[in-house]
Amino acid sequence: MSEDALVTREQRGNISVLTMVYRPYNLLGPKLLNAIVEQVEAAQKAGSRAIVIRSGLRHFSAGADLDIFESRVEAGSADQGGENRRLNGVEFLRFMELLPIPLIASVHGVCLGGGLELALSCDYIIAASSAKIGSVEATLGLHPLLGGIQRQVQRIGAQRAKEMSMLARRYDAPTLEKWGLINLTVPEESLETATMAIAEEFAQGPTVAHAATKELAHIAVNQGVVAADEAMSRVQAPIWASEDLKTGLASFRKNGPGLAKFAGR
Repeated sequence: MSEDALVTREQRGNISVLTMVYRPYNLLGPKLLNAIVEQVEAAQKAGSRAIVIRSGLRHFSAGADLDIFESRVEAGSADQGGENRRLNGVEFLRFMELLPIPLIASVHGVCLGGGLELALSCDYIIAASSAKIGSVEATLGLHPLLGGIQRQVQRIGAQRAKEMSMLARRYDAPTLEKWGLINLTVPEESLETATMAIAEEFAQGPTVAHAATKELAHIAVNQGVVAADEAMSRVQAPIWASEDLKTGLASFRKNGPGLAKFAGR
């Protein structure tokens, strides 16, 4: 791994741990987003059955790289075509949300602006109880640009989403767990252990079925329940041909529920 890598990847069994180390504060922009996409793709090629996204610095992410905004203001345009992005903002979030592998965001320090949008693209968010999290773009005269507003609305409703984006406050992690924006808060000293325990639970599950779950959830929240109902037959088709289903049924008959050891195929 190059010493100047912005995101490192460590393989722990069938879990890939991606660690952002873009100094000083993991500012979100084309460089870091491109590096995340590259390492997520590498994790997928390595056969990973869960991916953890974390920070190796003091903070998860302090927000966006402001140089991008200044360039857009000078150009008088929000066009991202000249920013050397592999994916634009919405494409990046959809890439993450539709990845057929569970993604776990492990948050400590501050997680602000684009950093929160990155976390929201993951399937599960675990945060240190000391973390400070918020959509603070309004302090710059902006609002969340990647798609954070609508993803907050999905999770916590329009009123809370507008509060977060318009008041630009920093919230403690336990509050956002109560609201339903994040899944779990743990003491900071327990974050890594708890993160890996959750990731292992995802990784030991039926990976083909998990991919279908992710896709149906994405369809339901974006197109509605009727569209998800209509897509079920297509989305579920790979499950019926999976080795995991055969393993699960055989294990249930022999040992009862909850003891199957899935291969992820």
